[in-house]
Amino acid sequence: MQEETTQKTIALAIKTSKLTASVLQKAMKMYLEHQKHKEPSHGKIPVKKLVGQGEGAKSIEVTDSNIKSFERVARKYNVDFAVKKDKTMEPPKYLVFFKGKDADVIAQAFKEFVKVNEKKQQRPSLRQKLKGLQKMIAQNKNRERSREKNKDRGQSL
Repeated sequence: MQEETTQKTIALAIKTSKLTASVLQKAMKMYLEHQKHKEPSHGKIPVKKLVGQGEGAKSIEVTDSNIKSFERVARKYNVDFAVKKDKTMEPPKYLVFFKGKDADVIAQAFKEFVKVNEKKQQRPSLRQKLKGLQKMIAQNKNRERSREKNKDRGQSL
């Protein structure tokens, strides 16, 4: 969201004695020239743009619906990729398209993605932990209530 806003809004500071149309035009040209030389960002791009780059695109099927976690890993490896949802299958499958030259990097990114997902699945859920703690607290309360306080007011020798 913020990236969209920064792309639409431009803050331009100019030091000049008199602001004329030609000065503003020169400043805008300098800004646009600077933007052209800016390094391209990596990450999720549309399929049409990926295929249009002319480097050949390969794809991998992903059945996991948690595709957002893959996007994080792919951005970490600076890979251009495109995700397309295949709606013809009953459990929807996702096709991840990437450049042909990035095959090794994508393989490494998928290894890390699978490792992270396995760790998440092995962890017990927070709800299960809370239920276990509630049971322990309930048992402790019952045990405390069952204690009896005996005060002996008799004399001791």
